[in-house]
Amino acid sequence: MRLVFAGTPDTALPSLRALLDSPRHDVVAVVTRPDAPSGRGRKVHPSPVAELAEEAGIEVLRPPKAGDPAFLERLREIGPDACPVVAYGALLPQAALDVPRHGWINLHFSILPAWRGAAPVQHSVLHGDEITGASTFQIVKELDAGPVYGVVTEKIRATDTSGGLLARLAESGAELLAATLDGIEDGTLEARPQPAEGVSLAPKISVEDARIDWTAPAMRVDRLVRACTPAPGAWTEFRGQRVKLGPVRPAPDAPALAPGQVAAAKDSVLVGTATHPVELGEVQPQGKRLMTAGEWARGVRPTDEDRLV
Repeated sequence: MRLVFAGTPDTALPSLRALLDSPRHDVVAVVTRPDAPSGRGRKVHPSPVAELAEEAGIEVLRPPKAGDPAFLERLREIGPDACPVVAYGALLPQAALDVPRHGWINLHFSILPAWRGAAPVQHSVLHGDEITGASTFQIVKELDAGPVYGVVTEKIRATDTSGGLLARLAESGAELLAATLDGIEDGTLEARPQPAEGVSLAPKISVEDARIDWTAPAMRVDRLVRACTPAPGAWTEFRGQRVKLGPVRPAPDAPALAPGQVAAAKDSVLVGTATHPVELGEVQPQGKRLMTAGEWARGVRPTDEDRLV
């Protein structure tokens, strides 16, 4: 099939590579978000999808909005049979949805209808799901509500961060997306409506959402930190300064500590919660480099009165 691929971040790259390598499909263009500032210098860079497409010699479309008349005109000129989508990052108007004869086929990183929205992997980790996955579905006007073509599943490990889990799903999801397009092309695959039961929403997790509540149970603290790793980054405050934290380890056998109380020993740094303490891993004080919890504790020398809040 003649394809126009829509995607923006690194997460979309395995799918784009799989389709570029497919002998059955021809990726003739990509649609991606406009170039944007990134990195420490905040220089303007093309998206990862744009960079890969340019390396492959493929036309790159960067509409400011997917309803832009010039973009829609060019899309009609290209005349794709289908438009696969992975983490494009913008809403598609009906005028765009109507262009390809097989529609826009989205790879979404949850088992629909669970976790519809922008942050499905983060919410699956945050809420303690044991199994997640990826789904391919036909995009309709309602958010992530279209009929589903296929699903793959993935076990969530006890130490999974959202970043690590998403990386695995991006790889298995790429295979699913390619197989879905194969099935659509040869007529062997039919999309089925999502069940009405089991719908849950996964809105974007904000920086404020990522603040750690030390009066919560250790399990909740652990899940929040892993869900917010690498982005937006879980954080707390120490002596009035913001501190980012990497994944923690629940320590149920450690002596009890008050919520937020820090106990630094030679080989560990523990913090109290509503239940048992957690052991800190990596710490990044405001304006400083990432360091081990031990390095941080030796620098700040926490007292019995100090608290993470």
